[in-house]
Amino acid sequence: MEEMILKTTGVKRAFDTPAGKFWALKGIDIAIPRGVFAILKGRSGSGKTTLMNILNSLDDPTEGEVFFEGRSLRDLSERERENLRRKKMGFVFQSVSLLPSLNALQNVEFSMRMAGIRISGENRGRAEECLKLVGLGNRLTHMSAEMSGGEQQRVAIARAFAHRPGIIFADEPTAELDSAMAAHVTELFKEMTRREGVTILMTTHDVGLMGAADMTIELQDGTQI
Repeated sequence: MEEMILKTTGVKRAFDTPAGKFWALKGIDIAIPRGVFAILKGRSGSGKTTLMNILNSLDDPTEGEVFFEGRSLRDLSERERENLRRKKMGFVFQSVSLLPSLNALQNVEFSMRMAGIRISGENRGRAEECLKLVGLGNRLTHMSAEMSGGEQQRVAIARAFAHRPGIIFADEPTAELDSAMAAHVTELFKEMTRREGVTILMTTHDVGLMGAADMTIELQDGTQI
């Protein structure tokens, strides 16, 4: 039986507006197995970002439950949620947000420190290994300003999985990249699920990337279709 790293049951999310309650999510039931590359797709306003924020514990559903590794997120304190995000989750965003005062290797090591990992010989080797996996083994000491947008995004990807999270949330990570680099980043995600056993959930509008996914979740007006 497949192990589900993320599962939702009847997730709904309402926001108060001057016109009354707006239901951004209207009952989402998903189950994402460990070690798959999943794409969350839908037009702007479909509820993708709202659902992502609920899945990564930054927000709570108005109704329904979210389970991470079998445990309900409702049972976690805010401190436990923060530790969960730091240690068991990784994040890649449209905006790369590398620390400009650090080089590529130091940016990856910084994320490992944030997860509570002491940087020693073996762990420094892990940071180097992650950068080599994304094709930047010859750019370890380069600063952000010395790298292209695509290279910076690959550093961000290496940073996201260096601490061996269970899942990586990637919110429109290819939106600012050209089509060739977007396809390369998507293949990197696919390779990471194979080599690292990590689950990746990526949001995208790009229909050309859908074929790389192991599973696709589509939202329309807050409803799963």
